[in-house]
Amino acid sequence: MRKSVLFGLVAAFIVTSGSAAMADTRWERFHPRRDQVNDRLERQNHRINHEYREGELSRWQVRELHREDRGIRRQERFFAARHDGHITRGERRLLNHEENGVSHQIGR
Repeated sequence: MRKSVLFGLVAAFIVTSGSAAMADTRWERFHPRRDQVNDRLERQNHRINHEYREGELSRWQVRELHREDRGIRRQERFFAARHDGHITRGERRLLNHEENGVSHQIGR
């Protein structure tokens, strides 16, 4: 009984660890910094829309926050165009700093 439970746990671990590795897309493997920046922009977009639906942000504030996010995305694409589709650590750090500014405006 104990061996079968142990075998089941090991099998479950192998299956879940294998599926997590397969979940990475080609984009995520070859552009991890851009993926991180874009994922964060997407999450912030959802936060902005959620706060608007909850009545925490006005229509004007939502437009302004989305405009700032679009500027960050344009900047990310500009950086990537200079480095064969990649961004440097410093550029990612700068983009994250700018995203922090937008994030603080959402949570006011």
